[in-house]
Amino acid sequence: MADVRPFNAYRPKKGMESIIAALPYDVYNRAESVEIVKNNPESFLAIDRAETQFPDDVDTYDDRVYAKAAEMIRERIEDGRFVQDEGDPGYYLYELTMDGRSQTGIVACASIDDYINGVIKKHENTRADKEIDRIRHVDTTGFQTGPIFLAYRRNDILKGIIESVKKGEADCDFTSEDGIRHRVFSIRDKEKVDAVRLCFSDMDSLYIADGHHRCASAVKVGLKRREENPGYTGDEEFNYFLSVIFPGDELMIMDYNRVVRDLNGLTEVQFFNEVIDRFEVCDAKKLYSPEDKGIFGMYFDGKWYKLRAHHDLKSDDPVDGLDVSVLQNGLLGPVLGIGDPRTDKRIDFVGGIRGLKELEKRCNEDMQVAFSMFPTSIEELFTVADAGLLMPPKSTWFEPKLRSGLFLHKID
Repeated sequence: MADVRPFNAYRPKKGMESIIAALPYDVYNRAESVEIVKNNPESFLAIDRAETQFPDDVDTYDDRVYAKAAEMIRERIEDGRFVQDEGDPGYYLYELTMDGRSQTGIVACASIDDYINGVIKKHENTRADKEIDRIRHVDTTGFQTGPIFLAYRRNDILKGIIESVKKGEADCDFTSEDGIRHRVFSIRDKEKVDAVRLCFSDMDSLYIADGHHRCASAVKVGLKRREENPGYTGDEEFNYFLSVIFPGDELMIMDYNRVVRDLNGLTEVQFFNEVIDRFEVCDAKKLYSPEDKGIFGMYFDGKWYKLRAHHDLKSDDPVDGLDVSVLQNGLLGPVLGIGDPRTDKRIDFVGGIRGLKELEKRCNEDMQVAFSMFPTSIEELFTVADAGLLMPPKSTWFEPKLRSGLFLHKID
């Protein structure tokens, strides 16, 4: 059973939501973050990436950066730019609409114990070096600022509650610069709050869709707080982490494409012959996007090709059967020499939101061959996680991205 509890969030002052809300901290590099904060000092990115408040010679991971983030949160609470909801804890709804398609998640606090004992299931490994930054950010500020993107299998009772709440007036309703509409609703009615909690308690599993590093970091900070407070009861806020939990059938996973810098010492003819040995190859229209599983697009030498994997490359294994695995095990590894795509500098990954033109652009600039992918499905994600297995890196690209700064969870 999943322990998903209500809470009283700190939220932007009414009318400031659209100014404060920001894309996740890891979407940007430092230079991009500095530019965004320069143009909009109220952006929550100023807190999530507090190095924007210092000259370039101050390291991104300097102690002063985290102290500054904590100071900025305190200041914005003290001057009323962030206000904590009062009364009995409640849930929130966060609806995002992109290109006419909506998805609505329940904003809540999930249990670190559920992560530890496997009720909250992951599908990716995390890297300790990437966790440390968010551990220090959460630990120093005393706030969880970036919600973890979780998913659940469709639940008709929750669906009915969500539809009922959305008939009321939204707490905020704005469209961000990228054209995505954001609406937030509160669930404060005790009967509905109790019903939501009961629905989650009946679920065997929740799934991390996006935010594995943020999740692992939140859990480690919670465990650290337990060590510092040996008399903890388990009810303290540090035992829970900020989440937005969506029904899987509303989510969209986009393609996560690959570009490779060189042909691993092969001539163009040799490489193409290797591809023909492993795939059925035919010319494709310009900007080819695969229409089904087991099919890939390849942009090479100024032309697009359609590749269909030979039967011996396919597998019924939940991980080896993924298209990202078929391409890796059948071509990227044995032919192009990409042994570990997590660390190999010769490969890069391009989210589907950037479009196929970006693949052509990269091949004209610094890469030699590109592959367009058929998106991993949410059911494939669930199956891998249920089996206790892990997907290859860069298997899923979720859109739209959750905004940071709309909900803060205080853990101290």
